[in-house]
Amino acid sequence: MKLSIYQVDAFASRVFEGNPAAVIQLDQWLPDALLQAIATENNLSETAYLVAEGEGFRIRWFTPVYEVNLCGHATLASAHTLWQHLGYSGSSLTLYSKSGPLVVHQNKEGHYTLDFPADQPQVSPLRDVMAKALGQPVLAAYRGKDDLMAILPGQAEVEALRPDFAAIAALECRGLIATAPGDTLDFVSRCFFPGAGINEDPVTGSAHTLMTPYWAAQTGKDQFEAMQLSARTGKLHCQLKGDRVLLSGQAQTYLIGEIFI
Repeated sequence: MKLSIYQVDAFASRVFEGNPAAVIQLDQWLPDALLQAIATENNLSETAYLVAEGEGFRIRWFTPVYEVNLCGHATLASAHTLWQHLGYSGSSLTLYSKSGPLVVHQNKEGHYTLDFPADQPQVSPLRDVMAKALGQPVLAAYRGKDDLMAILPGQAEVEALRPDFAAIAALECRGLIATAPGDTLDFVSRCFFPGAGINEDPVTGSAHTLMTPYWAAQTGKDQFEAMQLSARTGKLHCQLKGDRVLLSGQAQTYLIGEIFI
C-alpha cells in the first residue's frame, strides 16, 4: 500500500517556523493501530487523517502516542493541503471531528481562519503544583477540557521557563499551558505536552481556545494578537465570538512524499 503524505508548517509565514504537521488523505479508514503506527513513525506533534464525508471531510488527529479530540495546527495544515494540493475548491471547508463540525475559511491573503469551540477556563486548585512543575511562581491556575493553564506575570517569565517534564507528565491532563501578557503582543504562551510525547509543542491552536476566553475576561477585548514562544515561534490572530474562538494564521508546505506500507 502506498499513501501520499504532506508535511505543512502551520501558523507560519515561511518554512521552518510554526508547527509542522503531517496530513494524509485516505479513501477509507485504516485500522486505528495502523493510523497510530504511522503517526509514531512520523514523530511530529500531530498527524491528521482525512476521509471524504458528505460535502466535507472527517478528520482525526494522532500524536506520536495517542489520538486527541482537537488539534488546531493540524486542522490548519489539513485545510491548506486540501485547498493547495488536493483540488478542493469550496469557499469554506467543513471538517467533522470528535469535537463537532469545524469550519475553515481561506482569504485572499493566504490566511486561514479556524472556527473552533471555546474552552471556558475553570479555577484549578493546583497552582502550587503547577508552579513547582514550571519552576516559576504562578499567579493563578485554571483548567480547561483537556489542559491546565498557569498565568504568569509577564513575557520574561514565560521565556525563562525550564519545566520539569516528568512532573507535568504526571498531572491528570493532556498538558500544561503557561501564558502571560506580551511585551508587544496581547498575550504570549508556551505549551508542554510530555504525556502526549511532545515536551514542548511549537504552536498549539487548541490551547488558544482556552487562553482566548481567559484574556477576553481579563481585558474586555474580543480580538488578540498572540505568539507562542517556542524555538520555532508562531503567530495567531484570535477572536472570541460567542461560544466560538476564531483562530487565523498562515501555512507553508514543506514536504510532499509517499509512505510505503
